[in-house]
Amino acid sequence: MSSTLVWTSVLVYVVVALGVAWRSRERRPGGTPDMAHYFLGGRRMGGMVSALSYSATTYSAFMMVGLAGLTYAGGVGALGFEIVYFAGVSLVAIFGPRFWAVGKAFGFVTPSEMLGHRYANRGVAVATALVSSLFLVPYAAVQLAGVGYLLSGMTDGAIGFTTGVAVATVLALVFTFIAGIRSVMWTDALQALLMIVASTAVALLVVASLGGFEALFATLADEHPEALTVPGSGLFTPATFLGLTIPWFFFSLSNPQVSQRLFMPASLQAMRRMLLGFLCFGLVYTAVSVLWGFSALIAFPDLENSDLATPTLLASAHVPPVLGVLVMVGILAAAVSTIDSIMLTLSSMLSRDVYAVARKGSDERRQLWVGKAVLPLIALLALAFAELRLDLIAVLSVAASTGLVVTVPALVAAFFWRGGSAVGALASILGGGVCVVALYITGAKPLGWPPGIWALPVACVLFVGVSLLSASPRQTAEAFIAAAERGLPWRR
Repeated sequence: MSSTLVWTSVLVYVVVALGVAWRSRERRPGGTPDMAHYFLGGRRMGGMVSALSYSATTYSAFMMVGLAGLTYAGGVGALGFEIVYFAGVSLVAIFGPRFWAVGKAFGFVTPSEMLGHRYANRGVAVATALVSSLFLVPYAAVQLAGVGYLLSGMTDGAIGFTTGVAVATVLALVFTFIAGIRSVMWTDALQALLMIVASTAVALLVVASLGGFEALFATLADEHPEALTVPGSGLFTPATFLGLTIPWFFFSLSNPQVSQRLFMPASLQAMRRMLLGFLCFGLVYTAVSVLWGFSALIAFPDLENSDLATPTLLASAHVPPVLGVLVMVGILAAAVSTIDSIMLTLSSMLSRDVYAVARKGSDERRQLWVGKAVLPLIALLALAFAELRLDLIAVLSVAASTGLVVTVPALVAAFFWRGGSAVGALASILGGGVCVVALYITGAKPLGWPPGIWALPVACVLFVGVSLLSASPRQTAEAFIAAAERGLPWRR
């Protein structure tokens, strides 16, 4: 595909998205926005915008590049892997109203701040923020790598991998600086609409060019029967499948760039619309991504890198160039939406929960300034990690979620177990994080199980065991849980 056409489409997207971001700015009567306005949109986001933004943030380059590549490499098991994530979204129905209620009651800006308050220990907030930074920077890098592979693959190398990564980094920085989360959410809404419409239309066109759905699956059954069986061609074994899906099931809780959005809706009704809209979006987008992987497997069965399945298909004769660049822009937009959300979440955690502890007495204006100042640093770290060009975007995404899942025991206990202690939370978050890093660095698989299986049990044992041996902040726990329960719709 012509690099001129690609650059032109990217330029048009940038101009439109920048216009939306600029229009989304909200001027506060008092002047400079505070932390809640910059990072949470003043807790007044509507249901439809929240749904589209939640979708664009969650379904990043992982889907149309990563999940399609995973389908190409591992067959129908990739669909099962994503369906498990879909089932995990049910956790939002349980925890979403509770997050929203305590956020309103105590003014929380970050999930780590919430944990620090619940366990009456600022160290818990600092530990959560640092562990989140450790694992979310590689996840942001995965999105940048997805853009690099996309632009490079579609232009047959005319646009370099590094150039694509740099473009995504700059766009993410610009969108976050214009108006914080408001510009991110409104550009996310635009991006989500572009993602779903363009990818679905072109996926149906590709399937038609391959003879229709019946011919597609008949060809798969004849030429690639392993792609329609579980565990499939060898990528998915029972242990590998569990190692990928257990962290993914808890994604909506463990990933702070997602759980932080539970503080943002204007009401519980807006949160309900957000969740329903996201589920509808996700069902369609999952089916489209899997179809992309199967279509690429039939059209180009000998790709060396499965993450190039989507770029190769978009640049082929199966897709008209104009439609191809539309899908490309949609994937670029999805990746950028995830990157800027991660950047905003990490900057809010580092300023609110790390800097504020180090510099006691700092006001919100100073914290906001620090949050904005660290945004370029986070972007540069993600860019450097993306340049490593590690394989299989989907697997790397889950590796990041494996590290983040160690926060789940402390999060669940915050709302349901008054006996959870600060020392237990620290032990599970820090000890579990060290365990995950050690397993990945050494490549060790105790009992033949990957880190994705070990992370959550290790964190649970540490949290429960240490909490039983230490004192818990009962009075704080009672007040916190009572505030969460008062916000539930069936209690109201």
